[in-house]
Amino acid sequence: MKTLTLKNKFQTNATLLPNDFIDNYMIDANGEFVKVYLFLLRHLDDPCSSLTLATIADCLNNTEKDILRAFRYWEKKGLLRAERDSEGKITALELQKTPAAEQKNSASIQAGQTVGQSISTDTQNSGAGAGSLSAKKAVPLDVFRAQKEIKSLLFIAEQYLGKTLTHTEMETITYFYDTLHMSADLIEYLIESCAENGHKSMHYIRKVAFSWAEEGISTVSQAKEHSALYSHSCYTVLNAFGIKNRGPASSELAFIKKWSEEYAFSSDIIAEACRRTIAATHQPSFEYADSILTKWHEKNIRHLKDIASLDEEYLKERSSGRTSVKPKTAAKNLNNFERRRYDMESLEEQLLNSN
Repeated sequence: MKTLTLKNKFQTNATLLPNDFIDNYMIDANGEFVKVYLFLLRHLDDPCSSLTLATIADCLNNTEKDILRAFRYWEKKGLLRAERDSEGKITALELQKTPAAEQKNSASIQAGQTVGQSISTDTQNSGAGAGSLSAKKAVPLDVFRAQKEIKSLLFIAEQYLGKTLTHTEMETITYFYDTLHMSADLIEYLIESCAENGHKSMHYIRKVAFSWAEEGISTVSQAKEHSALYSHSCYTVLNAFGIKNRGPASSELAFIKKWSEEYAFSSDIIAEACRRTIAATHQPSFEYADSILTKWHEKNIRHLKDIASLDEEYLKERSSGRTSVKPKTAAKNLNNFERRRYDMESLEEQLLNSN
C-alpha cells in the first residue's frame, strides 16, 4: 500500500484563549490589561517573535508605563511570571497556568454533580451541606483577595514614594480602597501620577483622591483624561502669564477650572484673555482675566473670530462718539499732574535743606 501524503490548506493561524481566563479573570480586569494579555498570548508560540516593551506599547497604542502596569496586574493574578535583571528590568515573561481557576472549576463541577444527585432525600441534604460550605468559603475568599491587593498596593506605594510607609499612610491607602471604593489599579495610578509630578506627600495624594471621588472618577482611563485636561489647561494659563517653576495655587486653580469646565472655553480663548490681561496690567492677574472671560461668556463667545467681531463692534461704538470717557480721563490726568508737581516740590525742598 502506498504512503498517503496529507496536504493542509486549512488556516491554522489562530490564538487559543483558555476558558478559565474568560470565566474567572477577564470580567474583573481592566480592558487595557486584557489587551496586553491577549497580545502576549498571540506571540507565545511565534518563533519569529522578538518583543520589546516599546514594541508592545506601540502596537497597542499605549505607553510603556501602561504595559508595565498590566504586567504587574497579571503577576498579582498569577497568570504571568516576569524575570528581572539586577536593575529590576524585565528580561523574560512566562505565562502561567491558573491553579486557582482550576480549583474554582472543580468546585463548580462538584456543586453541579451534587445538584444533579438531589433526587433522593439523602442527596438533597448532602447538596444543601455542599451549598452551605460554598457560601462559607465565598466571604473569606473576598477578604483574602482584598488583603492581597492592599498588601500589593502598599509595596507599590513604597517604590514610588521611595520610603517606608508610616502607619498613618498605610491607613490612608486602605481608606482609598475600603471607603472611597477605588480599585487597586486606580490607586496605583493615583500614586504613580502624583509621584511623577513631584508630589510625594500623602497629604497631596489624599487631596487628589478626594477630588477624583467627588468628580466620579472610578477608572484609570477616566483619571488619565482628567489629568490630561488639568495639565493642558494649567500649562496654557501659566505659560500665557509667564509663570514658571510652580503650579497654580488653589485660588488660581479654581479660576482655571471655572474657565475650562464651567465656561467650556478652549485653550486658545483662555490664552487670549491672559494675553490681554498682561497687556493691560503688565502683570499676571487671574481676577482681571476672569472679568474678560466672564464678559465673553455672557456674550456667548465660542471662537477667536467671535472675539474679533466683538472688538470691531466696540471700535465702531467708540468712533461714533457714544463714549463719555474723555472728562474722566482728563480729570484723572489732572490729578496725576498735581500729584507729580507736589512730589517734585517736596524733592526740591529736601535737596535745599540738605545743602
